[in-house]
Amino acid sequence: MLRTPPGTSEYLLHRDGDTLVCTVGKTVLTYRARVLEDLHAMLVERGDWVELGSADEQRTAKEGTVEAWARAEDNPVGGWYGLRKGYRGRAGMYLPPLLEHLGLAELEHNPRNNRMRAV
Repeated sequence: MLRTPPGTSEYLLHRDGDTLVCTVGKTVLTYRARVLEDLHAMLVERGDWVELGSADEQRTAKEGTVEAWARAEDNPVGGWYGLRKGYRGRAGMYLPPLLEHLGLAELEHNPRNNRMRAV
């Protein structure tokens, strides 16, 4: 069990082979498990705080954010890390707490506009 960066919601995140399965209430989102290593590498490369920028798949992600990176054509997988069409977004909300839990990143826990950086 993890909590969103603002601490307002709990969700379950587990690994099933090459897939991260994120269960938020009755909604299930799936992501490529390699996103953990790739996101950490991106944070190390940037070397500073990066905004999370969480957004649903249907909304445009703010440039320069974790969310924008997780769906960009120039990321290591050439597009979306999210696997389930219609539910591929929100990487900026649900993946950063896992990196923090694993000791790979530092994460802010403000009500809004949170950022993360590599540890």
